[in-house]
Amino acid sequence: MTQTIADFIRARADDDHVALRHFDQSWSYRQYVAGCAQRAAFLLARRRPGPFHVGILLENVPEFPFWLGACAIAGATMVGLNSTRRGADMARDIGHTDCQFVITGHPFRGDIAGLETGLSAERIVDVDGPDYAVLLAPFEGAPLPAITVTPTDIFSLIFTSGSTGAPKACICSHGRMATLANTVSQYFGYDRSAVSYVPMPWFHAAAINMGWLPALAGGATVVIRKFTVSGFMDDVRRYGATHFNYVGKPLAYLLTAPEQPDDGQSTLRMVHGNEGAIDDQERFAKRFHCTVIDGYGSTEGGLSIGRTPDMPRGCLGMAHQPGVQVMNPETNQECPRARFDAQGQLLNANEAIGELVNIHGAQGFEGYWNNPEAEHRRVRDGIFWTGDLAYRDEPGYFWFAGRDDDWMRVDGENIASAQVEQALFRHPDVVLAGVYAVPDCAVGDRVMAALELRPGARFDPAAFEAFIAAQADFGTKWMPSFIRITEQMPVTATAKVLRRQLRQERWRTADPVWWKAEKEQTYRRMSSSDMEVYEARFAPGALQRL
Repeated sequence: MTQTIADFIRARADDDHVALRHFDQSWSYRQYVAGCAQRAAFLLARRRPGPFHVGILLENVPEFPFWLGACAIAGATMVGLNSTRRGADMARDIGHTDCQFVITGHPFRGDIAGLETGLSAERIVDVDGPDYAVLLAPFEGAPLPAITVTPTDIFSLIFTSGSTGAPKACICSHGRMATLANTVSQYFGYDRSAVSYVPMPWFHAAAINMGWLPALAGGATVVIRKFTVSGFMDDVRRYGATHFNYVGKPLAYLLTAPEQPDDGQSTLRMVHGNEGAIDDQERFAKRFHCTVIDGYGSTEGGLSIGRTPDMPRGCLGMAHQPGVQVMNPETNQECPRARFDAQGQLLNANEAIGELVNIHGAQGFEGYWNNPEAEHRRVRDGIFWTGDLAYRDEPGYFWFAGRDDDWMRVDGENIASAQVEQALFRHPDVVLAGVYAVPDCAVGDRVMAALELRPGARFDPAAFEAFIAAQADFGTKWMPSFIRITEQMPVTATAKVLRRQLRQERWRTADPVWWKAEKEQTYRRMSSSDMEVYEARFAPGALQRL
């Protein structure tokens, strides 16, 4: 029988195992369930007609999982409000998802108070306010609500990261999330001895679906903290963390911390996530003596790709179900299989790279709230389109090649940003790399790379070019014409590089930019006069229209 998240919580009502830790505070599952019941009673007493949606705008604090659990057992839908959004964007997200309540606190309460959200003051709950305890006091000791929650009920609305456009609120049902939680819990070993360290933003799917829910399903302990490089290993030691879930580039950041003699003696045993560079995965696993598994996944679901024991280094894996293909979006035909030379360089990128799809439809995709246009872009002609670029080799393994807007057309050849980034990540000084297209003044694109270097590293353009040229699988047209050295890469809250912002800024940035005026030249610093001369080569208004 398909379970619900409400079932998971109700099953822990008499469990005295530690459920949640935060600094020196801890709560048993019994205490956690009682706190959820108290907050659920508050919501039910004040709900109004219409979608029973509760926006949560909090940092990584214990109140987040308490209100998340309250929503689940009350039959309400939790809306994860992205705390990096501000002003009109935040007001839009609250209105777009039909929130009846917003649960907030420091440091967001001032921002929320000044927004036109359509909510009255009593529907904005300040967990750090002086009246918060008084607000909940009448509901202390409330029993679990007599509410029937079904697998098809909506558990949460999770906004996509917004790395490629306006965020969309992805529908996540109780049944789908419960099934995922059970699977992850069993596969990655979230048993009673596990301690799940969850420092990723809790408004995002990674923290909830891959960090908290598997621990809840297995009865493990969850540590809620905020991600920092300096505090990570101290927290692992302090709490005895065994599991850590990431999304984006946290591994790259963590590897910049100075090595310690006892790194290999940590309690970590399982680290899992997605979009980590293969070199970072291997270095992290070796340094901390743990298993690192990087897989493919998205909030939307729709298809599944899994690892196999004999899979090639760096690939995504094999499809878990029939119908998963790489398709040319212009012809709706499956792309030819990828071919490689002896050095592993992809020989037929133009033909082999396409969009990852499921031709049997949107298995698992439950839609976007109030956004039929986005749903149509995701599911059309009976096919589920992931928005991710990929290629597939002859044995059937899938390889990630970036997002669908990460194409670059250089000298008539299609190049995916992920291909170039994988090579740049091998440089020992590169922490983060974002590769993207900038316009060529004649036709097509030029390659631009933004690099964040390790602390204390200095960019040596000649040495960098020599290193990249020595990579046997580096394509002849991949060499960046522009290299931006930045102290802080623009990223989403989940550490995904904001290529959209980088493309908009191009070479017009306060960061130093090295460039090749002509592709065969060596790198030199780009001056303001260089920018003016180069931009004068474009047709009038061409850059402004991009």
